[in-house]
Parts: sequence; C-alpha cells; structure tokens
Amino acid sequence: MTAVLAIDGAAAPPRANGELVFAEPWESRAFGMAVTLAEAGLFTWDEFRDSLVARIAAWEADHAPGEEYRYYRCWLAALEDRVVAAGALDAVAVAARSAQLAERPAGHDHADGDDHGHGHGHGHGH
Repeated sequence: MTAVLAIDGAAAPPRANGELVFAEPWESRAFGMAVTLAEAGLFTWDEFRDSLVARIAAWEADHAPGEEYRYYRCWLAALEDRVVAAGALDAVAVAARSAQLAERPAGHDHADGDDHGHGHGHGHGH
C-alpha cells in the first residue's frame, strides 16, 4: 500500500536502507494487519494514520522516565483503536485478548526458527 510508504514525520515506520524494519515478528504482523484491514475498508488509511499520530503524541506526553520508545507498540495501539471504533471488536474483547497474548512465554514467536516440528503445545491450523 503506497499510503504506508508515504507516511513521514513521527508516524513514519522505522527503516534501514529504505526497507521497513521490524524488531520482533509480532511487529510485522501488526503492520500487515493494519494494511489489510485498511485495504478491506474497515477504516481509512487517514483514520489509521491519525490514530497512530495520536498514540505517538500520547506516549511522548506521558511515558515513564527511561521508558524506551517502541514505534510498533504505538502502531498496535492505533490498530486496536481503529478496530474498536469500526465496531469490529469491543474494547473489553481487545483488552482481554491483549492480556492473554502478553502472558505467552518469551520466544513463543519462534524467533530462533528451531521448532519446525511444532511440538510446543498449540496448533497452527494444519
């Protein structure tokens, strides 16, 4: 989506050598989900961008001293805002699912790529 690539300023996604940069696997999934839902018409890209700018501004105004800025945490919060505003999910469902995902053990996203046998206790839709 060219709209994503046209974002500049504080809302611009992190890049290295012109390529989007994702520090963790969930970040690329959140990015793709926002693009897909905007393309599907759940919200406009302008609405998403406005939510992202608002989330970044809120973080800048109210972050804890020493707290590291994480662009995709703001991105995910903006995505949650848009999904709730569109009526696709209610805020309680989003908060409950976020809490559930946050409780998953570190490494659950298979960053090391060693678990090709999928022997980690949940299915992948196979």
